[in-house]
Amino acid sequence: MSKTSLTQEKVPWTGYLAFFITIIFFSGFFSNATGWWRVFDFTVLNGTFGQISNASTTPVSFRGSGGTGAKDGFLFALELAPSVILSLGIIAVTEGLGGLRAAQQLMTPVLKPLLGIPGICSLALIANLQNTDAAAGMTREMAEEGTITEHERAIFATFQTSGSAIITNYFSSGAALFTCITVPVITPLAVILVFKFIGANFLRLWIAQMEERQPEEAQND
Repeated sequence: MSKTSLTQEKVPWTGYLAFFITIIFFSGFFSNATGWWRVFDFTVLNGTFGQISNASTTPVSFRGSGGTGAKDGFLFALELAPSVILSLGIIAVTEGLGGLRAAQQLMTPVLKPLLGIPGICSLALIANLQNTDAAAGMTREMAEEGTITEHERAIFATFQTSGSAIITNYFSSGAALFTCITVPVITPLAVILVFKFIGANFLRLWIAQMEERQPEEAQND
């Protein structure tokens, strides 16, 4: 689906509802819930692999521990498949309900000034705060369908690469430092998020400068 058609088509109310539900789904808002509404969280539905326990070792997943080389890399890639497949399936359902058209209309006025990318990237942006692979898969699909340009993809990839999955990683691995940091817990997270925007805009500025130079170089030639 092209960017033009996404912008011009009328969005039904179901599209806006699907968009907001998908935002909640990828936001991690219900990740620590204990009731049935946990099913509205991506990480909960994504689940975890079972553990293989042994009396003399620490329980490990099917990937094991101490692996190296291409074989271990293959098992690592296999671990990524469920999250990518699940996220793309959710986005396909959201698109069918008109959620991507709603995202384009609602979020473009916000994301264009901030990052120079269209509003359709908003769901992948939110997913990137919680999961690296899901956001990457969404971005690739948008680029292949032509809903974002090569330059927009590069800017968005820069945003994602810096501090990817910050919420998940910060509150899991980063939790070990919570007892010794001298600032509020939310401060480092805010700094990481701000610099994600700064890094993406540095590339955005460089791309803009390169586009300005091309006509001048063509005239000189």
